[in-house]
Amino acid sequence: QVQLVESGGGLVQAGASLRLSCAASGGALRNFAVGWFRQAPGKSREFVAAISGWDGSHTIYADSVKGRFTVSRDNAKNTVALQMSSLIPEDTAVYFCGAVSRWAVATRTSDYNVWGQGTQVTVSS
Repeated sequence: QVQLVESGGGLVQAGASLRLSCAASGGALRNFAVGWFRQAPGKSREFVAAISGWDGSHTIYADSVKGRFTVSRDNAKNTVALQMSSLIPEDTAVYFCGAVSRWAVATRTSDYNVWGQGTQVTVSS
């Protein structure tokens, strides 16, 4: 069973950049589509970005992050990254990566059956 661990979160000022990483163990992450989600206090978990399995040729983004966030995968390192730029306070949340054993991207939390523990991102104004 593949396991996921997120890293790279932190406290930054508005306008800064952060790079989150989702590292897998116990299996080859290339066999999974991977999604990034976030959850702010008192809110439900929301979709941020996703990348298809294998070569990661298909990506999809939430409108709120389009043009600012980029998802990519490094199969050699068994990781998926989320590069975040032009961060705004509204991006503050715990960020989770999820994986599902298929090629196609998915945007619903119910599509994913493996989750990491999350990493906190805080953007100050």
